Amino acid sequence: MEPEVRASAGLERAAEGLPLGLVEELNREIVDCRLCPRLVAWRESVAAEKRRSFADQEYWGRPVPLFGDPEADRLIVGLAPAAHGANRTGRMFTGDRSGDWLYRALHRAGVATIPTSSHIGDGLELRGALIAATAHCAPPANKPLPEEVQACSRYLTRLLAIREWKSILCLGGIAWDHVHRLLRVRKAPFGHGAVHPLPDGPLLVASYHPSQQNTFTGKLTEPMLDAAIATWLQHP
Repeated sequence: MEPEVRASAGLERAAEGLPLGLVEELNREIVDCRLCPRLVAWRESVAAEKRRSFADQEYWGRPVPLFGDPEADRLIVGLAPAAHGANRTGRMFTGDRSGDWLYRALHRAGVATIPTSSHIGDGLELRGALIAATAHCAPPANKPLPEEVQACSRYLTRLLAIREWKSILCLGGIAWDHVHRLLRVRKAPFGHGAVHPLPDGPLLVASYHPSQQNTFTGKLTEPMLDAAIATWLQHP
């Protein structure tokens, strides 16, 4: 079989025997995961030591679950939780500047109910979209090791298999490479705004990650992020 004949071919086996309510089931498994000793030690040490500005807060300190609409047909894949962002708050892209950028853009696009994301219970909901990650634990220096990404890929593999996704927005080159690998399709060149329509599969859309390194330097601007999200949403 040619690698791009059918984008879902490598996922059919993973979907067999999956229970109803898979997003909820996956989240229970993700939160309890202790597969990667380095990440377990790091996320828990950060939660215990805390940043001085958050010293009065109780850190989540566990793998961060999927966030969004469990019936969504559009997916966002990021890199990994930030040590003092989602590792603190327990929700994807919540409590750091990357999340500020992402949720403002999603709100402008009509996907997020509010433009801010500070803590669980702040009223933020997503409509028709779900957020996942290449690694669900905060890694040292924001860089999960290849073997840690591989270990965590069991969750994204199952998520990709549960339904026919219309489009997947990949935030950053690592997410772009990882999604192609799990879908078992030939990787298209990464660049902001790149699109890769898969035969009998979703449209893959690339965006620079809304990290401070990219947003502070102007490598990623709000109009650029808006354009990528619009492409991701417009695909039927």
